[in-house]
Amino acid sequence: MVALLFFAAAVRISVPYALAAMGAALSERGGVICIALEGIMLAGALGYVLGAYWSGSGWIGVGAALLVGAAMAWLHAEATVRFRADQITSGLGINLLAAGATRLALVQVFHSSSNSSRVVGLPQWNLPLLAGVPGLGDLLGSPLVLATIALVWLVHRLLFRSVFGLRLRATGERPEAAATLGLSVTRIRFGGVLLCGLLAGLAGAYLASEQHSFTDGMTGGRGYIALAAMIVGKWNPIGAAAACLMFGAAEALQIRLQGSAFPSELLQALPYLVTMLVLAGFIGRAVAPAADGIPYDPEDR
Repeated sequence: MVALLFFAAAVRISVPYALAAMGAALSERGGVICIALEGIMLAGALGYVLGAYWSGSGWIGVGAALLVGAAMAWLHAEATVRFRADQITSGLGINLLAAGATRLALVQVFHSSSNSSRVVGLPQWNLPLLAGVPGLGDLLGSPLVLATIALVWLVHRLLFRSVFGLRLRATGERPEAAATLGLSVTRIRFGGVLLCGLLAGLAGAYLASEQHSFTDGMTGGRGYIALAAMIVGKWNPIGAAAACLMFGAAEALQIRLQGSAFPSELLQALPYLVTMLVLAGFIGRAVAPAADGIPYDPEDR
């Protein structure tokens, strides 16, 4: 029973990491580094809260989060793909923009610089077959948990078993060769970044729906950990999701050990410590796409 409850907690915690990490895999497979994950997730969380607050529906909140995530990703794509700005600088700029804009929106709408009013979450699905299984009934009754499990398979299929995925990987490895075949590198890279924005926005929606509110800075570095998980997973959606599950387990362990004899400071650092140790062990064997982070100029052909 304890193992099932721990597993359910680890999966719940890993959902936003996995969604953002899969988005990062799509973006970087196309050649665009997405440091902006943190800001997109934060903006998506606020989008969910505003949509749910004004409509009273969690599903409309999810739709708003997807739109906001796509809009933030579009800004990043415009700067990096169309105007060939430095991708790291653009991503950090998006993160700073999201931090300031969400705080401003909180003040304007909820008259608070720290948190929003309480909003509705997504309805839980009743699964009678799992009602007696500790943890699993609530876990698999969450629509976004089930959606994330399905998306791991769908994103993997999209990337490795579809024409779009083949073209996206080609632009991330040899954009000049892809352009020679008549492919629009700009359009394909835009598609990868926008898909990343949708997934990261959905990750923000999950955070806000679980908390039933928006809190200033509520992503808490999850976007950066998702990037690390994507690297550990070798730019593969399934590998990235598995790495996120490991980080989720570390965070679940941290929560479970609270109140024990372990120093609280060490417990709070546990997920980040795991991230550093795993990166130190795996990053040397993880090879990024050849053109990842390199702007493509059609005139260079």
